[in-house]
Amino acid sequence: MRLDKFIIRSRVIDLQSTDLKGALEELLSVSVSRFKDLDKTQLLEALMRREDQMTTYLGNGVALPHIRIKMPRRYIFAVGRSENGLNYDGFGENEKVRLIFLLVAGEGEKDYLQVLASIARLVKDKDLVDDLVGANNLDVMYDRLVSGVGGAVARPVEAEKNRTNKLIFRQAEKIARGTNCSALLIFGDTLTSGMEVAKYFPKFRTILITRTSSELSVEHKQIIATIQVRTFSRQRLSQLRSSVLVGLTRGLIRFTDRLCCVGGISGSNQFDTIVVLDVEKEFQVLFNEQSDILPSDVKPEVLERVLAVATELAVEGREGRPVGSLFVLGEAEKVTSMTKPLVMNPFFGYKEEDRNIMNPFMDETIKEYSCMDGAFVIRGDGVVVSAGSLLHAPDYYHALPSGLGSRHAAAAAISLACDCISIVISSSTGQVTLFRRGVRLPLIEKGMGGGY
Repeated sequence: MRLDKFIIRSRVIDLQSTDLKGALEELLSVSVSRFKDLDKTQLLEALMRREDQMTTYLGNGVALPHIRIKMPRRYIFAVGRSENGLNYDGFGENEKVRLIFLLVAGEGEKDYLQVLASIARLVKDKDLVDDLVGANNLDVMYDRLVSGVGGAVARPVEAEKNRTNKLIFRQAEKIARGTNCSALLIFGDTLTSGMEVAKYFPKFRTILITRTSSELSVEHKQIIATIQVRTFSRQRLSQLRSSVLVGLTRGLIRFTDRLCCVGGISGSNQFDTIVVLDVEKEFQVLFNEQSDILPSDVKPEVLERVLAVATELAVEGREGRPVGSLFVLGEAEKVTSMTKPLVMNPFFGYKEEDRNIMNPFMDETIKEYSCMDGAFVIRGDGVVVSAGSLLHAPDYYHALPSGLGSRHAAAAAISLACDCISIVISSSTGQVTLFRRGVRLPLIEKGMGGGY
């Protein structure tokens, strides 16, 4: 869903307050005061109560206070910028809040968590946050905000002047035609500035692969989607396998597709690699003549979110140390019947909305608990059922390569015993591996050369 249509210029303000409560009062004054059915005082009290229970700080100097209420409107959105930064409980003098995104949502909005997650992904782009904070005036800030939320940040197009890039695009178009490709994948993290690439491929469906919001212009009828998968290394096309998996679960890519993939080293501004990929050959072992890669109760966006969290843990570790972890997604009731708690379940008793992995404020919680032994059990709608769970799946026979231990064996076994997907992070190598029906699919192989 595009968020830019909910952003109104009059609700983008410079804050005068020096604390969160005062800032929220200012934002509520410009956003809800005109609606007679909304009580600003009650909203402020509810927002502050939520803040006492769980911080809404996202990092990069950005906070996202939010609330759901009964109202006929879908969303009310306001943005405040603080010149000197706001004092914020729990953070030191060097980490003040510079931007506040206030979201008031109707209680019946089913995509509420997806909206929160979209904003959270947006503000992880430190360059965009710096652009908003450093804008000369509110009009400039508003334009940059709308462009950023809409997925087409206006930046210099130096890369378009590069003759090699144009040559690569022309040759990719010829290769795609000559090999009967049905779609193109463009790896946008190659670029550090904007560039219209779809115009070079007028006869092909084009999918953009990027770590955050799109670095490329999406104003083209051939662009059918953007897939957000994080770059984890300097290898060319390092996001390829995970991107195709996400495309398959979303229905953007078909099992019978042949794809022409164009990319280069992340941040190099230079496309230098063309790969033709037969999806069926790449994923035939995983599918095993079945096209349902997703368990029946798992939503595609939930799998994407689990993959994103797993990839971040694999890349960053936790407090400088490698982390090994296991996520089991789907058929949670049956999976739970095959588990034994190693510790008291830290998610017991919380509202489902507050323990849903789609909620961006769950990221740090999941990462913190990833240091515990045992698995996360997650329902298909994203609700985290438990953490620190020991899996007792039937001891199905499954051959695993040497070097993979009990965590991988448990992941393979549970994926055979239940209609679920298990995702493992290796503590020794940082490799992320997906298991479906006992079949292993490495998604990222951290630190290993070659391939993609």
